[in-house]
Amino acid sequence: MCFGASSTTIDEQDSHESSEEEVVFVILYSKTLVMVANFDNFNIQIWISSTFDVDQDVKDCISRAADSVGLKEIPNYEVEMHDHTDWIKKTQESFHPVEITEGLWIVPEWRNPPDLQAINIILNPGLAFGTGEHPTTKLCLLLLRRLVNGGEYFLDYGTGSGVLAIAALKFGADLSVGFDIERQAITSARHNAALNNIGPEKLLLSLVPSRNGPQFENECPYEDISSQDLYNSKIIAEKDKYDVVIANILLYPLLDLAERIVSYAKPGAVVGVSGIISEQVPTVVEHYSQFLEDINVSTMDDWACITGSKKTEPGTT
Repeated sequence: MCFGASSTTIDEQDSHESSEEEVVFVILYSKTLVMVANFDNFNIQIWISSTFDVDQDVKDCISRAADSVGLKEIPNYEVEMHDHTDWIKKTQESFHPVEITEGLWIVPEWRNPPDLQAINIILNPGLAFGTGEHPTTKLCLLLLRRLVNGGEYFLDYGTGSGVLAIAALKFGADLSVGFDIERQAITSARHNAALNNIGPEKLLLSLVPSRNGPQFENECPYEDISSQDLYNSKIIAEKDKYDVVIANILLYPLLDLAERIVSYAKPGAVVGVSGIISEQVPTVVEHYSQFLEDINVSTMDDWACITGSKKTEPGTT
């Protein structure tokens, strides 16, 4: 990812015993490049599949990636030609309906819902995070299912595919708002809202800056027109508004943006933060304790979701 890949997945499999490290890269060429690396050692076979824009110099990416992990030589690799539609079909076939809990399914756009009587959230994840398969997404969906009873205002900070914002509306929320730092996420969330017959008056979306700062609300940080069109300063400035706020992002943004994330919640409202592994929980709990009370932690497969109620007076114990 550091050297140009657009996305990466890792798969571990049992392997035969080998005394030397064997690395093979396969490049699939279409509208994207897919790099597959096989690290075969210590009875474990690790496959790394990465996608690249066709304009990327993949050889340079491989060289720099190999050097960064201490490999003495550039690994061998092959190039194969594949039709772009084959790659899309293969990607789509890897996504299946996911049952989050009884009566709640995440269903890819190209699949049929297994249970027509259930709450079915139809998704085309595209390049945005949030297919329903990741433990943090499941934890956040289960949290929403408990908290949303009807009429709530919900903020999804780091909306990705829009799955949480869409779910909140299907559970009965009156309004969902989604923030993200990526244009692709806003585009994906809009598309997924349409798939679920949710209009822009019910799901509001906006780009936000990736880092905190004094100009966060008052000045659009994006220079290109297309990004400016996705930036809504009005909803970014609305604090103490939401009954439920969830940020399913990453550790360092959670820490950097903690006060801002919590500021969007009404006093006493529930704030949930996720996207962290269990060993990071103490750090996050300590940091958010200045803003939240009655903090609880739920876990799934070594991933965690931390919830608490916004203090009426921040800094109190």
